[in-house]
Amino acid sequence: MAENETLECITEHERILQEIESTDTACVGPTLRSIYDDQPNAHKRFMEKLDARIRNHDREIEKMCNFHHQGFVDAITELLKVRTDAEKLMGQVTDTNRRLQEAGKEVTVQTEEVICCRIQQRNMATTVEKLQLCLPVLEMYIKLKEQLESKRYYAALKTMEQLETVYIPRVSQYRFCQIMAENLPRLREEIKEISMSDLKDFLESIRKHSDKVGETAMRQAQQHKTFNSAVAKQASMGNYTKPVYSLNGRTHTHNGLMMDNSGDEDEADEEILTAQDLVDFSPVYRCLHIYTVLGDRETFENYYRKQRKKQARLVLQPQANMHETVEGYRRYFNQIVGFFVVEDHILHATQGLVTRAFTDELWNMALSKIIAVLRTHSSYCNDPDLVLELKNLIVIFADTLQGYGFPVNRLFDLLFEVRDQYNETLLKKWALVFREIFEMDNYSPIPVETEEEYKLVVSRFPFHDAEIEKQDFPKKLPMSQSVPQIYTQVKEFIYASLKFSESLHRSSTEIDDMLRKSTNLLLTRTLSSCLQNLIRKPHIGLTELVQIIINTTHLEQACRYLEEFITNITNVSPETVHTTRLYGLSTFKDARHAAEGEIYTKLNQKIDEFIQLADYEWGMVESDGRASGYLMDLINFLRSTFQVFTHLPNNNNDHASMSGKVAQTACMSACKHLSTSLMQMLLDTELKQISMGAIQQFNLDVIQCELFASSEPVPGFQGDTLQLAFIDLRQLLDLFMVWDWSTYLADYGQPTSKYLRVNPATALALLEKMKDTSKKNNIFSQFRKNDRDKQKLIETVVRQLRSLVNGMSS
Repeated sequence: MAENETLECITEHERILQEIESTDTACVGPTLRSIYDDQPNAHKRFMEKLDARIRNHDREIEKMCNFHHQGFVDAITELLKVRTDAEKLMGQVTDTNRRLQEAGKEVTVQTEEVICCRIQQRNMATTVEKLQLCLPVLEMYIKLKEQLESKRYYAALKTMEQLETVYIPRVSQYRFCQIMAENLPRLREEIKEISMSDLKDFLESIRKHSDKVGETAMRQAQQHKTFNSAVAKQASMGNYTKPVYSLNGRTHTHNGLMMDNSGDEDEADEEILTAQDLVDFSPVYRCLHIYTVLGDRETFENYYRKQRKKQARLVLQPQANMHETVEGYRRYFNQIVGFFVVEDHILHATQGLVTRAFTDELWNMALSKIIAVLRTHSSYCNDPDLVLELKNLIVIFADTLQGYGFPVNRLFDLLFEVRDQYNETLLKKWALVFREIFEMDNYSPIPVETEEEYKLVVSRFPFHDAEIEKQDFPKKLPMSQSVPQIYTQVKEFIYASLKFSESLHRSSTEIDDMLRKSTNLLLTRTLSSCLQNLIRKPHIGLTELVQIIINTTHLEQACRYLEEFITNITNVSPETVHTTRLYGLSTFKDARHAAEGEIYTKLNQKIDEFIQLADYEWGMVESDGRASGYLMDLINFLRSTFQVFTHLPNNNNDHASMSGKVAQTACMSACKHLSTSLMQMLLDTELKQISMGAIQQFNLDVIQCELFASSEPVPGFQGDTLQLAFIDLRQLLDLFMVWDWSTYLADYGQPTSKYLRVNPATALALLEKMKDTSKKNNIFSQFRKNDRDKQKLIETVVRQLRSLVNGMSS
């Protein structure tokens, strides 16, 4: 067993030794570690084995050296022999070399010179070659500097592009090229800044020139419109030969403006101005190209649009006092037109700098602002001439921009609002005219001395009366001076209203409707108000009121002529379904009714003034035997007043036949008011006592009133109609004068009663006043039998009347 282990160990050590001899030294470590990992004391046996192997190798080396030693000695001997020959050869070589060096020294010098020349030639060729590469770069850079100095920025950018893409890459290794390359971006920024500065100057310039551009565009649009109107008029007349105006073969282009010449030679020779003539657009084109080349076009477009929006807001901002003069409006419109003419030119002269959507957005924003501004400022205007000029400006403004493709329907819609404002200012102006006419009128019939004067009046007012025409001169026309003046002014109003309807692109039917509506406003509001105010004025007397009634009657009859006047202007048949009728008839009827009511009121007021002059002696014993003075004066006043009513027109037509009724109504109203006033005088609560003599005196006054009523102060009353106004007074006075109480009390309540109109309360009030008087007048009456009987009768009647009054109240 031990022998086997020893044999295995020897075999393993042999393997390890072979492995150490055959492998690299770096791999010996693991092999040696395996010796120590085996059995104990194995390394000692390995060391012994290793020593034996070393001794074996030493013996082999020794054998080898012994074998080759003689050969080595022989080689050394041979080498010593060769050394002598070598030293001799070395001397010969050295001597030969010295002699060769001395002989080739001159050649060497010349050769070095040749080499230097060759090197110089090569360097020169290289330098020329490089300079030929650099010269184009330098030339291009010099060209770039010249272009910058001459402000040819677009060409300079193209030169930069060539330098960067073609020339500089060829010589990029040189320092100056690197400096150039580094400098080019800075130059680009400078060009951008300079072009942007030019653009800002351009924007400032067009702000200043917008007014002139707009003025030119609007003038040309107006001339073009005038030319078209002249051509249309001549064509409609059927004698069109050749145009009055010459357009020089040009009306409107996107880049220019519309222009036509008038018939004057000076204007015919005028040069047609365009936006390009008034504004230099080159900064915009240049800046656009520069930013396009630099790849920053979007930035430029955004900046330009933003700035133009700001300028649009500034242009749309009106001056505070713009509404005071037409020049203020004209400047405002000129600036706006100039702004959009420039934008239209930019739209069509550049590709995408502004778009149609952008200009439409600007225009919609501007249109809303313009409409708001015009609404506000036109409301401050009280002068119809200024409003009319504003309308004409708006029409030219709209036509001008419409020629450039901008929608302007909202502006024409605005004109309807301005038209209402214009009509309001016209109505205010004509209100002053009407008031002045009424103030200057003498309210008396118009005297005409000759036929020429008559024709002059008839030419101003449609008056036709066969009876008056038959009369000899001099004669009087029934109306006063204000009637033809009012009629003329109404026609002037229609003309003024028609002026606003011109150039509105409306049909004849619409214009006819506008004229009729505005005329209706004049009649029903302005003239009616002036008439109502005139009628209520304190200084207008009964004579003036009568004349006003006559005047309104004639004006009412003239309304149909006003309708014919409007029809002749518009050529629209009055039978058209939607034709508006004039409301003048109702206006003058209302004025006439107001005048009639004022006549009744003033008559009653005058009667009250006379009544206040009454001074009865209520305790008088007997009457004076004649009527009171105040009453006779009142009756004389009424007689003279009602004579005036004979001048009222009393024709057979429906309108004038009312005049007789006016006189009759006024007379009846006066009599009733007089009767009521006299009754109130008797029954006045402050009057405590009335004597029989006072009753008799009062009866005389009532008799005069009845005589006045029976004298037919106004013709047309049937029978005793007017006298019935005093029937209450008459029956009451008869009852007291006759002292017919038995009949009154017996027949009371019967329809056939003689004193049917006497109220028990009225009789009782008056009887109590007389009872108190009877007691006071004679303190000795109680001693006379007749007086005592009369007093008892009065007391009895009083009791019975009180019972009747109480019976009525219950």
